[in-house]
Amino acid sequence: MPELPDIELYLHALESRVVGQALREVRPGNPFLLRTVDPPLREVADRVVVAVSRIGKRIVIELQGELQGEVFLVIHLMIAGRFQWKVVGAKLGKPLCTFVFDTGTLVLTEAGSKRRASLHLVRGRAALAAFDRGGLEVLDASPEEFAAALRRENHTLKRTLTDPRLFSGIGNAYSDEILHRARLSPFLQTKHLDEVRTACLYAATRGVLREWTERLRGEVGDGWPVKVTAFRPEMAVHGRYAQPCPVCGSPVQRIVYAENECNYCATCQTGGRVLADRALSRLLGEDWPRNLEELEERGILPRKAAERG
Repeated sequence: MPELPDIELYLHALESRVVGQALREVRPGNPFLLRTVDPPLREVADRVVVAVSRIGKRIVIELQGELQGEVFLVIHLMIAGRFQWKVVGAKLGKPLCTFVFDTGTLVLTEAGSKRRASLHLVRGRAALAAFDRGGLEVLDASPEEFAAALRRENHTLKRTLTDPRLFSGIGNAYSDEILHRARLSPFLQTKHLDEVRTACLYAATRGVLREWTERLRGEVGDGWPVKVTAFRPEMAVHGRYAQPCPVCGSPVQRIVYAENECNYCATCQTGGRVLADRALSRLLGEDWPRNLEELEERGILPRKAAERG
């Protein structure tokens, strides 16, 4: 799922292409995409785009208002939704939705058979505010505000960072990177954080989000972001199971749950302790290894990591 750095990348590319341009038409390619009926979609025709912005992981396109007030297109890409920009006359294929401008067409696609991406059309800022889950914008927050949000509820750090009611725009990928940077276990409970570790997590969160936003902008420049993915080879741990940690060289571990995967370094983050993976621990029971040495002894250590050792 695109997270804060990815969404900021889209906003940067959209701003130079659509702000100040008239949106001629929105053409949904799937009836399940549009989740609202009032105002009707025909109301967006020929309205000028005033601004593009972000609410959490949602992209907001603000259209010029009339007597009824501003109109907003609110788009959530979910896991597999992506944007493409097509020049006038280019083949569009069969996208999930197209947003037609005189200068080109914004194309919304979604990989796979599940249709999770959504489009809402709302009138007025009060209606727009309903999409705000209340999560803290960390890049604009003080250390005190960050600490307050962190301790609002007692959960694991992984769950807390990815909770949109607590923190805005952080998902599975960047939470892994943040926790590795802070050298903290994803399973550590927020109630056990002292001031030092809280300050470290604050710095890591801001650092990771800023650095990746700047890195992605630098890679794309004024072009269109073609490769928006949660798995990048330059990442420290996310999506790098069995590969060496860039800090200590230990094999990156993982915890698989539902449709997600949490990656971490046991040496850097958990004092060498291997956290129980639901699938394997259910199979092995009390034989589940507690550290990297036991993991290797029992032949569970990924082959690549074992060969390096």
